[in-house]
Formats: sequence, C-alpha cells, structure tokens
Amino acid sequence: MKIFYNRIAGQQLERLAALSDGIFAVAMTLLVLDLHTPLNNTSSRFSTPPLWTSEGLGRELPLLHALVDLVPHFLPYAMSFLTLGIFWVGQQTQLNYFVTSNRHLTWIHLAFLFIVSLMPFSTGLLAAFITYRVALGIYWLHLLLLGSILFASWRYARRAGLLKDEVTTEIRSATERRIVFYQVLYAVTMLFSIINTYISIVLLILLQLNSAIAPRIGRLDHI
Repeated sequence: MKIFYNRIAGQQLERLAALSDGIFAVAMTLLVLDLHTPLNNTSSRFSTPPLWTSEGLGRELPLLHALVDLVPHFLPYAMSFLTLGIFWVGQQTQLNYFVTSNRHLTWIHLAFLFIVSLMPFSTGLLAAFITYRVALGIYWLHLLLLGSILFASWRYARRAGLLKDEVTTEIRSATERRIVFYQVLYAVTMLFSIINTYISIVLLILLQLNSAIAPRIGRLDHI
C-alpha cells in the first residue's frame, strides 16, 4: 500500500509542545527588553547618590520622575506577560486533550506560534503610543488572532477525530465557551478606548488577572 508523506507528517504532540514552550519563553523574555532603567536613558540628570539631606532628597526627584515615566511602558509589559501566560495555558490544555496530531493541526499551531512571536512588537508599539487608539487596536487584533486560531484548532481537532475519548461534551463546550467569552470581553474593553485608552488597558489587565487567578467569586469563577 502506497504511503503519502502528508498522511504521516506532524504527528508528534511532544515536539509541538516543546517548540511552543521555547517560543513562549523567548517572547516573554523579549517583552522586558522594552523596559530600561532610568539611568540608561537619563544618566546626565543624575550624579553620585546624594546623602540623606533635604538637598539630597531634592536631587533624587529626577529619578522619581523618571520612574513614573516608566509606567506607560510597564503597563503593556505586565498585560502582555499575562496574555502570553493565558494563551500558553490555553494551548497546553488543548494539546493535553489531543490523542495525536496531523499535518494540518500542526500547521494551525505553528500559525498560532507565529502570532505569539509577534507579541513583543505589538507590546512595544502600544508602549510607545499608549494614548493612540490605532496602537491599542493593533494589540486587540493580536488578541483576536490568538483566540481565533485556538478556536479553529479545537474545532478542527473535533472534526478530524483527534480528541481523546475522555473529552466529554461538557469539556468541549467549556473549552469553546472560554475562548468565545473572553474574545467578546476583549472587544468590549476596546470600546472604552473611545473615552480613554488607559481605561481599556486597565480593564484588559483586570480581565487577564481574573483569568490567571480564577477567583471563586460568583460568575467570575465560570468565565
């Protein structure tokens, strides 16, 4: 019986999970490169650490101001680190429920990892233009692509019979509901950028914290 390459390619879930771990680790590490200590950016404003005097405290004010200026860069970093952690958990959950893979499913997840690798770019763009709705819109589009590809992966695995026998209807529904519900919430938070982009960013961070912490508080525990 003749065997075709496309029928046997991309079947090892372990290699896909290993590649995923590496790309997520690199993307998470690259995020922090956009953060710089104030001394790197404004070294001419600081001198030798002053003594504990009123004059010395006054000389440290530029450093405090410089630290405050880092906040617009830190917020996107914290949000993106949470985002990558959430989508890593989401992908690993799916991989855990797959009995095997095939060429098509592997390439779906490679497309997912391609979008993951772009997270440092959209994060840096948002940090540099944090008050611009276009920058926030690109970031939201990034979230939409990540969620859409994960949803497509799960649906394809269902149709192709790649899920384990232990995956019940309830598990299938919970997995799909999780992705769709959060994508709807991401879109809702974007609407607040009409008022102010900082409102959307704070809401996104709170939403990601809810996903990461999973508090057992009313309906928050069922998202």
